[in-house]
Amino acid sequence: MRIIDKVTRVDRRGFLKTTAGAAAIAAIAPATSGSALAGPLSTVSADGAATLVKMARDIYPHDRLADSFYRTAVTTIDADVVASKSATLLSDGVKALDEAAQKLKGTRYVDIADESDRLAALRTIEGSAFFAKMRGSLVTALYNQKELWPKLGYEGSSFDKGGYIERGFNDIDWL
Repeated sequence: MRIIDKVTRVDRRGFLKTTAGAAAIAAIAPATSGSALAGPLSTVSADGAATLVKMARDIYPHDRLADSFYRTAVTTIDADVVASKSATLLSDGVKALDEAAQKLKGTRYVDIADESDRLAALRTIEGSAFFAKMRGSLVTALYNQKELWPKLGYEGSSFDKGGYIERGFNDIDWL
């Protein structure tokens, strides 16, 4: 059975330790931008990778998840596309998405600030093989990351631990 403490308690000493450590790391670490997360992939350039990460975030939005989880998912999809020998699927799809964004807002997809405008651009290509591949592959590529499971409240497989009857079957803290 799981016990969830819904309130994170931080005392003054713990707060000071955490912020002092974070400040020290921030002072030492080089400045990175969002584009550093989206380097080139096998089938698309760095700009195309940034577009795919933004698209992944728009298709499966989780405000509290870091872009690194989406980047990992996009990298997995890129490797899958390379293995299936349809290497132009992602690059052609990014080009089509940018063209749709250009028609709607006069800029690239990544540069559209408003989420509803980006969704409008996505709706124009939702019948394409590119969109189907991204939407379908993101389900497993994103949610199969074990580091992500605790952030979503998933405890992992229960089969190897005897099932859910003794491990959370009656956990109904949301009702």
